[in-house]
Amino acid sequence: MAAKKKIRVTQIGSYIGRPERQHENLKGLGLNKRHRTRELEDTPSVRGMIDRVKHLLIVEEIG
Repeated sequence: MAAKKKIRVTQIGSYIGRPERQHENLKGLGLNKRHRTRELEDTPSVRGMIDRVKHLLIVEEIG
């Protein structure tokens, strides 16, 4: 069985003053404060959430 790809997502921007939809996407990714990091599976749904808030995140592929 092949290992699933993972990505590391770090929040660098605040959601204060942003639309509620962006706040919900950050919560869906498991992020709620600046400089928090999560390792997530690289799936189309996760990539879609990242795309909506990419200006608030740093994304790294980790294998």
